[in-house]
Amino acid sequence: MKTLPLVLLLAAIPATAQKDWPSHGGDPGGMKYSNLSQIASDNVDQLELVWTWETGDAPVPAAEIAFRSTEIKPGKFQGTPVMVDGTLFIATSYTQVAALRPETGEELWRYDPRAYEWGMLPRGCGFCHRGVAVWTDGEDVRVFINTRWRLIALDGVTGEPIGSFGHRGEVDLTEGLVWEVNKLHYTNTSPPMIYENLVIVGSGMPDNRIYRRNPPGDVQAFDVMTGERVWSFHTIPQRGEFGNDTWEDDSWAFTGSTNVWGPFTIDSERGLVFLPVSTPNNDFYGGHRKGDNLFAESIVCLDAKTGKRVWHFQTVHHGVWDYDLPAPPNLVTIEVDGKTIDAVAVVAKTGFTYVFDRETGEPVWPIEERPVPASDVPGERLSTTQPIPSKPPPFGRQGFTEDDLVDFTPEIKAKALEAIKDLRLGDIFTPPSLEGTLLMPGVWGAANWGGAAYDPETAILYVKATNWPFVFKVGKPKTGTADADYTGAGFTTVQIEDGIPIHKPPYSTLTAIDLNAGEHRWQITLGDMPSLREHPLLKDVDLPPLGIGPPQHGQSGPLVTAGGLVFISASSPYLYAFDKANGELVWQTELGGGGFGNPITYQSRSGRQFIVIATSQSDGSEAKLMAFALEP
Repeated sequence: MKTLPLVLLLAAIPATAQKDWPSHGGDPGGMKYSNLSQIASDNVDQLELVWTWETGDAPVPAAEIAFRSTEIKPGKFQGTPVMVDGTLFIATSYTQVAALRPETGEELWRYDPRAYEWGMLPRGCGFCHRGVAVWTDGEDVRVFINTRWRLIALDGVTGEPIGSFGHRGEVDLTEGLVWEVNKLHYTNTSPPMIYENLVIVGSGMPDNRIYRRNPPGDVQAFDVMTGERVWSFHTIPQRGEFGNDTWEDDSWAFTGSTNVWGPFTIDSERGLVFLPVSTPNNDFYGGHRKGDNLFAESIVCLDAKTGKRVWHFQTVHHGVWDYDLPAPPNLVTIEVDGKTIDAVAVVAKTGFTYVFDRETGEPVWPIEERPVPASDVPGERLSTTQPIPSKPPPFGRQGFTEDDLVDFTPEIKAKALEAIKDLRLGDIFTPPSLEGTLLMPGVWGAANWGGAAYDPETAILYVKATNWPFVFKVGKPKTGTADADYTGAGFTTVQIEDGIPIHKPPYSTLTAIDLNAGEHRWQITLGDMPSLREHPLLKDVDLPPLGIGPPQHGQSGPLVTAGGLVFISASSPYLYAFDKANGELVWQTELGGGGFGNPITYQSRSGRQFIVIATSQSDGSEAKLMAFALEP
């Protein structure tokens, strides 16, 4: 019997067998859920690595860089692939875009925008990027990558720039901003989103800058065919716009950042876009920008066609803790007190989950303004209250007291007390100080860009928390270009001796939140910290479950499936699968590097389900996609 070539066999299989992953969060609403169940709790232990694909990102010598200042290196590989019409699309740390065969990982094409030629990116993760957006009308396929100040449209079949989009395939994202900016200070980390014939894009400027007219965080929408800008939304309201009066002394005219650097989500049926907005510069001192500072650290709902504000809720007034909203809001449908609500659930760096009616912005459960401490830093004026959700309970640890100090042995506890004797402690909204304030969450936040995954079958939200404190300290700026009397004087972790953390575990958790009840269903310690277990001072100590700690812990998030599983790496060296009903660990595999991307799943035309995740070393080397599946 003659064997047909693989390409003919695949062509003979009905396309209905294929299940795509068409956007960063799986669907425009960012549920990170799949109804695939081929991989389930009773066979997940049979998963095998079936292919890998290497990004090829490597250090670039200074001689090849425009300013020839220093060697450029890629950051951690945080890309989340998307699968559209039988092709897998991925962005690398250098914002190279590649198209792959989902069955084998074979590379079909690659486009390199050569973003590294303009020198190092001025942000904490350096060269990092989390994906692409794909638009299709069923025939034409367009892939969009936002790289530095450029938005580029690529032909999905050939990988070539589409000449009719903007100028030779790209638009300059800085051209329509409210003031002229230094292009080299304009960056992106998260992919655009598609709504009908619009590609909508945020930006990724760091918020620790202290000079006037740092690039502002305008959100912009462009026509997918022509590249014409259709609308922009000012996250810092300009003169005459709603919220402008929350920026005193005309600080709206020179304060920057306040951007949407994390992924965002869209209600395609209602035509609403949900933006998680971050912190203004300078992030630990706001004496130069008095007022509540809308729309910083707010969830903002816009009309996706026009960019007009529909509603907003500010989760932190006049933020000085870097408590961004970093995660894509999850669009969910829940039943509360017998009423069905199309809602949006927002997990935050604060460790709170804020839940609102998607159309009206009305909180599903009361959110109370509670008094918080004042600042004693000269010139600072904080809000006297901050909003505290009544439900659900926090999924991350908040504040810091002596009860949080590590107590593995009496000697270690004594060293911990000595280490904090000059620091201020308090609840989550205790302000940064000149002597230093020790708080949880730290600047990594409880949640970060990886966000949460939502199971529509059970109304359970799964979210990873990083429980790691930082010292928030302010001091006099070291540059004459600063627009403030004080600035962040460094945020640091505190350790006791040779890497022993200042605080008790768990350092990472995974929580299942019942959004019908507003309660936790379960919470488990996520992963472990082998380096701590091997510490010479702890060799005879019976340590409790620890959870993922540095240098492994990171910001990537979970995936939940109809197969009864939650997959997550959370930047650890492992990919874990948990029983979604009770949090029991049912499978894990070593990755050979950190799982810095969000895992995704899809079903190829052959009917085979795959789990795919981006991995690399912490220095960005050995970056690759790893694909797991059951034997056929």
